[in-house]
Amino acid sequence: MGVRNYIGVISTVGCANDVAHWIAQQIKGTASFLHQAGCGQLQPDLEIATRTLISLGHNPNLAGVLLVSLGCEGVDVDRIEREIAATGRPVKKVVIQKAGATVALNEGLLIAQALVGEASQIRQQEFDDSHLVIGVKCGGSDTTSGLASNPAVGATCDIVLDNGGTCVFGETTEFLGAEHILARRAVSKGVADKIFNIVDNMEKRARASGGDMRGGNPSAGNIAGGLTTIEEKSLGAIVKGGTGPIQDVYQYGERVQGKGLFIVDSPGREPEFLTALAAAGVQVALFSTGLGVPQGFPFLPVIKVTGNPVTFKRLPDHIDMLVEMAAVKGSGLKATGQRIYEEVLAVATGKQTKAEILGYGNFPGIYTLGPIV
Repeated sequence: MGVRNYIGVISTVGCANDVAHWIAQQIKGTASFLHQAGCGQLQPDLEIATRTLISLGHNPNLAGVLLVSLGCEGVDVDRIEREIAATGRPVKKVVIQKAGATVALNEGLLIAQALVGEASQIRQQEFDDSHLVIGVKCGGSDTTSGLASNPAVGATCDIVLDNGGTCVFGETTEFLGAEHILARRAVSKGVADKIFNIVDNMEKRARASGGDMRGGNPSAGNIAGGLTTIEEKSLGAIVKGGTGPIQDVYQYGERVQGKGLFIVDSPGREPEFLTALAAAGVQVALFSTGLGVPQGFPFLPVIKVTGNPVTFKRLPDHIDMLVEMAAVKGSGLKATGQRIYEEVLAVATGKQTKAEILGYGNFPGIYTLGPIV
């Protein structure tokens, strides 16, 4: 079940972004997905892009999909079309090199208009909250993140799980130094090993590029906000996933299967991470922030939660909820989690987030491992 009813206009390669953007700008009821992947990449990254685009097309908030292809991209467009169609939702395609950009645009406009017409006939139905799939994220972190908003979001995750729903979190870059704590919560040794492996692989990729995770994390903004070490940041970051058992670990771009709490191997940067949540099948995202961040996502409502009253006052157009530091102490943590949960239910029922109202979040990304060639 979806909590929104969009037609996704998905570019299959960066070269097709403009046509996809033009179509979505013209046709109400659509949401475009634009990115810079799909060509000039090594095979592992082309596979990541292909599976990510397939999984995005599976997201329950999309009632149908229009693929906008250049025609010579490296991703497997036929596979993307075929595997999205396997869900039973309508999938159409326009190819710029076959039609020309203006003809492809005109064809795409007519197709998108027809798909929106079909989607508009879908009527809302009631579902119990065991069908909820929420994702959690933190960004622009400061000391209030680990002390207030992250624990509050984690308490919300626990409520979702208690009610039979599903939560997804990640940001492998912010497990470093705390991965052993997460591994203790794994349902099996195999899952614990996956947690250690994704952190180890992330560190190896950084070193192979001549860098060190400790040189880029915490960020300058994190340090200005009072965070001192990557371990301190990680200890504050992992609590946003709550306290439940971790069922499994998925690779970037994979769709989560089953119920419970899951990790998606992913970076911390917002455009790529929110894409990972949407690809995993998340319907609503909770975004904890200290310093304040504006990001949304084209077809995923993103609820911003802060524990910093200065940020809440300074950025009222971006922040949806304030969590007071005193409110999360002791028994107040569960009550605060319940308050956020009620907001999740409201958004899942149709209430728009600040990012949705602003139309903020139209330029997501897809994570890549290797060079552009």
